[in-house]
Amino acid sequence: MNLRFIIKMLGLVFLFETIFMAAATVVAYCYAEGDFVPFCIACASIGFAGIVFYLLGRKDDEHSAGPREGMIVVALTWVCLSLFGMLPYYLGGYADGVTNAFFETMAGFTTTGSTIMTDIEALPHGILFWRSLTQWQGGLGVVVFTAALLPLFGGGVSQMFEAEVTGTGISHERFRPRVTQVAKMLSGIYIMLTAVLCLLLVMGPMDWFDALNHAMTTVSTGGFSTKNASLSFWDSAYLEYVEMIFMFVGSVNVTLLYFLLRGNFRKFFADEELRWFACIIVIFVGATAAWLLLTAAIRLPDAVLPAAEELLRKSAFQVISLISSSGFTIDDYVPWGSFFWLLAMMLMFIGGCTGSTSGGLKAGRFAIVNKNLSNVFRRQMHPQAILPVRMNGHAISSDNVYRCLAFTFVYIALAMTGSLALTLCGFEFDEAIAASLSAISNIGPGLGEHGPDSTFANASAPAKWLLSFLMLTGRLEIFTVLMLLVPGFWKR
Repeated sequence: MNLRFIIKMLGLVFLFETIFMAAATVVAYCYAEGDFVPFCIACASIGFAGIVFYLLGRKDDEHSAGPREGMIVVALTWVCLSLFGMLPYYLGGYADGVTNAFFETMAGFTTTGSTIMTDIEALPHGILFWRSLTQWQGGLGVVVFTAALLPLFGGGVSQMFEAEVTGTGISHERFRPRVTQVAKMLSGIYIMLTAVLCLLLVMGPMDWFDALNHAMTTVSTGGFSTKNASLSFWDSAYLEYVEMIFMFVGSVNVTLLYFLLRGNFRKFFADEELRWFACIIVIFVGATAAWLLLTAAIRLPDAVLPAAEELLRKSAFQVISLISSSGFTIDDYVPWGSFFWLLAMMLMFIGGCTGSTSGGLKAGRFAIVNKNLSNVFRRQMHPQAILPVRMNGHAISSDNVYRCLAFTFVYIALAMTGSLALTLCGFEFDEAIAASLSAISNIGPGLGEHGPDSTFANASAPAKWLLSFLMLTGRLEIFTVLMLLVPGFWKR
């Protein structure tokens, strides 16, 4: 194993992260609210570590690096960034203990949005900015690692991530230039979306600081807010519509956004995965609105029922927030009843499109699994029929179909195992299932004591470490983390 290569790459990542930490340090200095010194220490620590690691590994042989080195670098990057990123919380006393500080940081980098903060509005501006910045980096980081950085380590690693984009068999006219050009394209689209959303939010009820923070956490489908009441603090229909649009955009394959911006509307609107994703949203919005209308009529038979626009807006916002893994809330959906709880968990499970910043199984895999199931039924009637699974008019190889099926099985098994473990940590049955699925799908809020209006502050330390592991595993597409636990991975 090329240890020098691993150390060198970690050093480069640390040095790159120092820039982001320095930006948060500047914000802390400008507002002068007591978090400047913790940020200075954290910034110096990660910068020093970056220099040391880079010098130790600078004489590596990049040509001898393979799939194993790539997976180790990716997994260690997320863990190490969370360890350094938690320093401002821990040193400043904004998170009680290492467990809480690490949980909050991992929730940020993985764009999960779960939190242990009980009074967000009491936090200094530097900490609020850092929380949002970790999610913004995490949203871009996954796309950059899979589409830009990992191919440098060898084709094997790229194949590990084929299930994320090309492994679904979804055919796009994908980027073909050099890796550095791909990274620039992705970064440019990401920054542009963030800037546009920030301007739109400023045109609404937000000031510049709140707008910037929410732009970063919306485009990344993260869900951190600067207010305890999340977006409901502003009680603005304009704000909710704008956020809905950009949560949806954040859930779309970034290559499709590239084609859309280039004026290739046919390729964008003809994409089958996107159509599946849009249809799922429409169906679930209709089911949610009908359920809310029915329950309102039963509970308040003599009262004035909610207006159609408000009902549809509330339903659409919550559905898009959940399926995009954003986790923003404008209402506490726990009182909506068990029917919506099941809808919510289904949305958490499905997730956004492949190649996006959202979590979940992904709509592409969901479509392939359903199409394969349909073919299984058809073969019962016609055993000799050759029925390939097709997406965008192209037949998907059986190998890629098997990968999707394997990923789906492991995804469900891991969520169920996490649920079982959480019950041992004191979670109720419904809370355990929702929390586990929310963590592995990188959503944020769950049900019950850990619902939209609650936090994970009262969860036990083992539960927080378990949820942190599920967050990391889900964000890195499961196999990257689980492969490190296989003994054969470390053999020659």
